[in-house]
Amino acid sequence: MKVRGNKNIYLDHAGATPIDKEVLKKMAFYEKEFFANPSAVHEQGVKVRNVIEEARAKIAKLMNAHSDEIIFTGSGTESDAMAILGVIKNYELRITNEKLKYQIPHIVTTKIEHPSVLENCRMLEAKGEAEVTYVGVDKNGIVNLEELKDSLKDNTVLVSVIYANNEIGTIQPIEEIAKIIRHFRKEKLKSFQEYSPKVHGYFSAEKFLVLAPSRSQGTLGEHSLQDLYPAFHTDACQAMNYLFTENIEKLGMDLLSFNSSKIYGPKGIGVLYKKRSVELAPLYQGGGQESGLHPGTENVVSIVGLAEAFAITNKIKQKESERLTKIRNYGIKKLLSLSETSGYKIILNGDREKRLPNNINISITRISSELLVIELSTHGIFVSEKSACKSNDENKSYVINAIRKTYPRDGKEEGSLRISLGRCNKMEDMDVLYTELKNILEKYKKWK
Repeated sequence: MKVRGNKNIYLDHAGATPIDKEVLKKMAFYEKEFFANPSAVHEQGVKVRNVIEEARAKIAKLMNAHSDEIIFTGSGTESDAMAILGVIKNYELRITNEKLKYQIPHIVTTKIEHPSVLENCRMLEAKGEAEVTYVGVDKNGIVNLEELKDSLKDNTVLVSVIYANNEIGTIQPIEEIAKIIRHFRKEKLKSFQEYSPKVHGYFSAEKFLVLAPSRSQGTLGEHSLQDLYPAFHTDACQAMNYLFTENIEKLGMDLLSFNSSKIYGPKGIGVLYKKRSVELAPLYQGGGQESGLHPGTENVVSIVGLAEAFAITNKIKQKESERLTKIRNYGIKKLLSLSETSGYKIILNGDREKRLPNNINISITRISSELLVIELSTHGIFVSEKSACKSNDENKSYVINAIRKTYPRDGKEEGSLRISLGRCNKMEDMDVLYTELKNILEKYKKWK
């Protein structure tokens, strides 16, 4: 299929990226040579185990983390679930084992998280296993920091905020959120020490619940703030290509999720960064792999591919971000100009500046965004309507609904178009997109 003599234009990199050629080459070699079970104690098994650990160390170094803090998962979705459910389940197990007074655990998240976060939080709510506060966002999709701060309570065990939104591309103030959480922990610790300065390990009182990883580490005052609830988790799947991830300690989170299919690596493999001091309970049993958190024979070839893709991404991150920002800004300017020529109102969703370099998200009034996606596809231009994980949902994007509730429009939007750029895109792709979209809008103008 051609677009007026040109090649197809793929603009759905937020949904999935093609595998980098160098990644494919490396995976092909390991697929052929390293097939043994890495849990086997014979020479071939040890050889494969070493490959996994080398990949783990490679990823850890790129994040300034420890190797044992990198857990391989089956996807970004599973990584998010492992963090959220693992924290809650561990809380319940430890309180039960220590015979402490139980308080229902509290989670703080936002209204525009990825479905893998929101749906797990809602499941916990429905089962009565957690209390959840969904913090709002402003008209540009930026989390309300004061609301988040006010949501923290004595029984808050987890805060989960997405690094960069998968639909509208807005970048959240992750380091500021980390500071709020650290300050909350510090104040809780100070209050607790005043209440009972000589307590070791676990303690439960009317207002305080402190978790320390090991009684052998001495008195409470010797434990770091990171050993206290709430743990801070972020979904960084969309962020890894473009945003700062080179120093996880500086970012300030305890748990971070990302996947391979968003960084030009293979599908079916993800990572959970888990700070050493954070304890998680496994979601299921079946083996001791990945520190007992992800039982089952490891996907060695995909692990190698992920590590290679991550290394390439980090190497070209700054230059590629700068290149795509120019294309993004040009594309936004061109598409918004359609308001003046097409007779349709075009609205940019998300913050103009605090957004991913590769993200453009627009709403076009009085026309179905699903129709536009299909029409563009017939012309060889591939965009999406919303998150691929919710593409079968007939309802409009909950992310767009969240920003509209805080910033009312004329009530005539019909969803949104997500245009996500990648390494294959060039400036002229925005000209082709503009022209084709203009023709489509003209075609349907009589039914407006």
